[in-house]
Amino acid sequence: MAAGAALAAVTGIASTEAVECPRKDALGTSRILSVDAKTTPRVGLKSFPQTLPLADHEVVLTFDDGPHPPTTSKVLAALAQECVRATFFLIGLHASEHPDMVKRIAREGHSIGHHTFSHPFMARIPLDKAKSEIDRGIAADEMALHGTPTTTPSTQFFRFPYFEATQAELDLLQSRGIVVFGADLWASDWNEMTPEQELKLVTERLAAAGKGIILFHDPKARTAAIMPAFLRYLRENGYRVVHVVPAGTSQKSADAH
Repeated sequence: MAAGAALAAVTGIASTEAVECPRKDALGTSRILSVDAKTTPRVGLKSFPQTLPLADHEVVLTFDDGPHPPTTSKVLAALAQECVRATFFLIGLHASEHPDMVKRIAREGHSIGHHTFSHPFMARIPLDKAKSEIDRGIAADEMALHGTPTTTPSTQFFRFPYFEATQAELDLLQSRGIVVFGADLWASDWNEMTPEQELKLVTERLAAAGKGIILFHDPKARTAAIMPAFLRYLRENGYRVVHVVPAGTSQKSADAH
């Protein structure tokens, strides 16, 4: 944790210790990392030249395309069992259909990021339509979360569907103070495979990378199925989970969030 805090200090990103977990044998969340679009507008080595300042064996868990209650609830249960906090990039349409699940994700301490309204290929549509997808998605997520359809996100995190973006779209989000998340490694859970194959794939990739932002999809049944075993793998192999929050989020509000 000291190494992680030192890295954060160098890059101007705030780092705080996470709250205590009641289960002493749980994986837990080792620290909270506050991410600011001014200093870190885009992260994730799969898409960008820079990523979050993580120490060796530190991971950030992210989930796309939810909420999907049958599987998202299983993912949340696995995370709660290990006192682990993650970031969920929600599709606005799904959030509007399942507001109770959006509230549950936030209530259990996870960060809620945005993933457009309907998950289009953003690099293949005009900028005005792309802007509408961004704003409608944020508004739907905020409506589900807080009852107000604002286009100003309470969590300034965004991830492009398929990791496709134009420079104009990236510039737009940066101008609005929204951090664009890529990923450092994928579970590739959009491909047909068994849960066992997914677990083997993602653990091998993590062992090779040593750290990073990991991309999962909580609507995928195979991902929900492996989450307890994956978190156990992290615990047994000395990995530490880092929870990302927007800049300006205090420890107290992060806990309440």
